[in-house]
Formats: sequence, structure tokens, C-alpha cells
Amino acid sequence: MADITVRSASIGSPDSRSSLHKLMQRKSTIAFLMALPLILLITVLVAYPAGYAVYLAMLNKSMTKFVWFKNFDFLFTRDTFWMVVYQSCLFAITAVIFKALIGFIVAHFVHNIPSKGQRKWRGMLLVPWVIPPAMSTLAWLWLFDPSYSAFNWLLQPFGLGPIPWLGETGWARFSVILVNVWVGAPFFMIMYLAALKSVPEQLYEAAAIDGATWWQRIWYVTLPMMRNIIAITALFSTIVTFANFDIVRVLTKGDPLNTTHLFGTWAFRLGIESNDIPLGSAVSLFMVPILAVAAVFILRDITKRGSEV
Repeated sequence: MADITVRSASIGSPDSRSSLHKLMQRKSTIAFLMALPLILLITVLVAYPAGYAVYLAMLNKSMTKFVWFKNFDFLFTRDTFWMVVYQSCLFAITAVIFKALIGFIVAHFVHNIPSKGQRKWRGMLLVPWVIPPAMSTLAWLWLFDPSYSAFNWLLQPFGLGPIPWLGETGWARFSVILVNVWVGAPFFMIMYLAALKSVPEQLYEAAAIDGATWWQRIWYVTLPMMRNIIAITALFSTIVTFANFDIVRVLTKGDPLNTTHLFGTWAFRLGIESNDIPLGSAVSLFMVPILAVAAVFILRDITKRGSEV
């Protein structure tokens, strides 16, 4: 009885209450507790679909029995699957590189405009990103139409064309990448513009006093100060671009001869249109390891630079 009394006294002692009070006063603890409901919600919304996709990928076509990894083995033997892997990587890498370059250039252009005119330019340049991609892609489809293409009409006086924008593999791949760059470049622009405004002007003044050229100021001042935001924006865009569906679906539907399919569109073709949901689920799961590798490399680089600072 005496031991129980001692324990209860120790639990309710001022020292234990003060340590709990100190723990609750820590900003990190408060932030975690406030974000906990959202974290749990996101975990449920992500974990359940992911687990269910793994479950479906291990069923046979009629979804009556487990075949375990036979769907994955079947995909490895198909040339179309490796073409989809190649096209998805080509599409994502090329589009992200051009979006980053165009966004960086346009962000510098807007950053150097006087403050009064920046709002107007920011609003106009964000329009491609704000418009729903399916709607804007439909407009691009009309521009690429083989019968009354506006692009071919413009090229005709120069003796060029008609170009089969969506009927030939090379041009079709170029077209879907072009539309994705047009849609996604404003996102890079607005992120880079925010990062540029956070770079202290004193650094540019010091570089100018030291005789640095315009290019040297960008290379030695701007880029080092923006490296983290560049890496995070590139990672986010890579994930979104890799999982893109609407642009390819509206423009080409994966044609000609499945050469413009991405993982998302080919999974839809197999799972919904061909009524083989387990095989479609298996295709969609291949995005996970590829994106995980990209995320590890980018985040590791960010963490490494953070520890050096």
C-alpha cells in the first residue's frame, strides 16, 4: 500500500508536471499536434488506395484468385511495357528541364519589371497553369488537327509542312511535351519569382562592386540561394508530370501505335478499356519505385546542403 502511494505521488509530483508543461511549450510539439489530424487523414487517403492497388495487382483477370507476381512477370515480357517506361521517363525528364529553364528565365524577366507592372504580368503568365489542363489541351488539339491546323497554316508560306503533329511518333512526343511545358512552366515561374524576391540585394551589390558580370551574379549568387527551392520544385513537378494523364489522353490517347503512352494512360487502357483491372493496377504501381529513387536523390542533396550550412 505504501508503494502505491509513493508511485501515485511521484506521478503527480511537480517535477513530472513541469516536464510535461515544458514539452507542451515546445514549438515543434505544438506544430506536430496541430498537424496530426491532417497527417492521419492523408495517411488514410494514401495508404488505403495504395494497399488496394497492390491487392488488385496480385489477382487474375477475372479477379477470382491470387496469382501473386504473375502480372508483373507478364509485363516484363512485353515490348509495349518497356516502351511505356522509356516514354514516361523521356516525357517527365524533358518536360521538367524545359519548364525549369523557361520558368527561371521568365521569373527573372518579371522580377526586373517595376513593382506596379508586376501584378499584371504575373496574372497573365499564370493563365496557362490556372486553366484546367483538359480544357487547354482540347484547344491545343484543334491547333494540331491535321485538317485545319493553325500551325501548319502559319508554316505554309515558308514552304514547311504539313507536319503530322499527332500522326507520327516523333512529332506526337514533341507535341505532348510542348503542351505539358506550356501548362507547367508558370508554376516554376511563380516559385522562382518568390525565391528571387528573398535574395538580399546586398549580395548583388557586393558582387557588382567586385566586378562580377551579369552571368557571374546569376551563377554565384542567385543559383546558390535558390538551389533548395529549385530542387523541391523539380521534385514536385517530376511527380506530377510522371503521373500525367489528361494531356496524353486528350491529345493522342497513347497513339500512334502506343508510342506516347505514359504509365497512367496505359494503365487506363489495360484496366478500364481492356477490362483487365489487375494488370492495369500492376502498371500503375511501377511509378512508385521510379519516383522514390528520384525523391531520394533530390531530398538527399537538399539534406546534405542543409547540414553543410
